[in-house]
Amino acid sequence: MTAKKSKLPLWYPDEPPIYDIHKTYMDNLKHGPFFKGEIPQRKMPPKAKWHDFLGHKIASPLGVPAGPLLSANWIELASLLGFDVLTYKTIRSDEHPAHPLPNMIFVNTKENAPEATETKYPDPDISKLSVTNSFGMPSKDPEFLFEDIAKANACLKPGQVMIVSIAGTNRAGEDYFEDFLRAALFAKEAGAKIVEANFSCPNVHRSEGSIYLNPETVYTLGKKLASALHPTPLVIKVGAFPNALLLKEVLQHAAKAGIAAVCGINTLSKKIVDTSGNPALGEKRAVGGICGGVIRNIALDFVENASKINAEEKLGLCIMGVGGITLPEHFDLFIKRGASVALTATGMMWDPYLAMRYHEEHTC
Repeated sequence: MTAKKSKLPLWYPDEPPIYDIHKTYMDNLKHGPFFKGEIPQRKMPPKAKWHDFLGHKIASPLGVPAGPLLSANWIELASLLGFDVLTYKTIRSDEHPAHPLPNMIFVNTKENAPEATETKYPDPDISKLSVTNSFGMPSKDPEFLFEDIAKANACLKPGQVMIVSIAGTNRAGEDYFEDFLRAALFAKEAGAKIVEANFSCPNVHRSEGSIYLNPETVYTLGKKLASALHPTPLVIKVGAFPNALLLKEVLQHAAKAGIAAVCGINTLSKKIVDTSGNPALGEKRAVGGICGGVIRNIALDFVENASKINAEEKLGLCIMGVGGITLPEHFDLFIKRGASVALTATGMMWDPYLAMRYHEEHTC
């Protein structure tokens, strides 16, 4: 079968990403997204072909994970561009600053290499585009978030749903789990239909970013959050696992805790250096999260292994796939491996027409 010629304009590599990597996080939140293209008309599939996702009907299994969608304005654009599962950028129980620039730089690396080297220019092949991501999970204040999450929900079209990502904050003299709970309950009060707890960010304090590697902690914190949020579904965001046995234990504990879905993988943590071997993100940030094409195969392996365990153990979890989706056909790779939804961050930022390219091929 011959592929149809796309009516959509090319974007990458001639057009800049809709997140300006040369501007601060706050500049991107206040003034972005930086998109001047046309919004193409989307032909929607009939409702009979919509998908079930955590109690919601979605028009397609395509979405954006926690990361690029910084505010209601970002959610609205992603909605118009054909992404149907939209994740509001990770929030905390109180305002929290972003890491200083640079937050994103182009890198060269290999899957299993311990470090990545800064490069001035991205690979011209978007399927190989790789960047580092180092923000530190910043958050606006609760007053702003309460109004903006409601505004974001109001932007959605029929067949779309928004997840709100949350994280706890380690503060002296405060209980970390209780702070996680505060953030989760705030998200629900603000209107979250689904809450995602980030158990795996590589750009924060180690105790905040490695929760997912401890099955008992996944169970204890997951149960606390799932019980408090019920009936609102709880998703947990995880990173890559060192072995299948640990993955199996974590999934078993997640299901036992009442967690509804597991989303993976988060970015891969690597040492980031410049061409001279010095820390490319600054002396205080030797490590950053790698995203883009280089992590795609690792993400696909996670989805395949998690889906197999989920089926064999009859855990009833929803498996969500993310990592390295930069071309329309990549969505299908994840779905065929067992993902209920396939999410793209880097791909969406560098090619905002990515979902529409998929719909062009798949909607009759």
